[in-house]
Amino acid sequence: MDEVQIRALLEEVKDPEVPVLSVLDLGVVREVSIIENVVNITLTPTYSGCPAMQVIEDDIVSILKKNGIETVNVKTVLSPAWTTDWITEKGKRQLKEFGIAPPEKSSIDKNSIMGDAKFIGCPQCDSENTEMISQFWFNGL
Repeated sequence: MDEVQIRALLEEVKDPEVPVLSVLDLGVVREVSIIENVVNITLTPTYSGCPAMQVIEDDIVSILKKNGIETVNVKTVLSPAWTTDWITEKGKRQLKEFGIAPPEKSSIDKNSIMGDAKFIGCPQCDSENTEMISQFWFNGL
C-alpha cells in the first residue's frame, strides 16, 4: 500500500467532535510516510489538550489494520501549533453545510486587539447580520 492509498483510508477517519470532517480535511494529519513496511502518521491536535486525539489515533490505527497494515506508528507533535488555515477548502464547505461558520481567510485576526468587529456570515443563510458571542461562537440575528 502506498501513501495515496493510505490517505484515501484516512479520509474515512472522522473528527469525533465534528463528524462531517475527515482528519485530513481538518488538517490534523501533518505527515504520512512509509519506512520499511511501517506506516508513520504524524498528527497535530487542534489544541494541546484536545480529548478527541486519542479517539482519532485509535480510529487511524483501526482502519489501517483493518486494511492489512500491521505496523502503524502514530506520533503527536505540538509544534507548529495547529491553525484553522490547515482546514482544507473542502473541509470549510463541509463545515458550512453542517451549520458551522467556517473560518475565513487567515486565522491571524488582529481585529479584536484593535477593537474592530469581525463579521462572519451565517452558515445557514449567508446573512452578515450576526453577532459575536465569543471568539469561537457566532449567533445569527
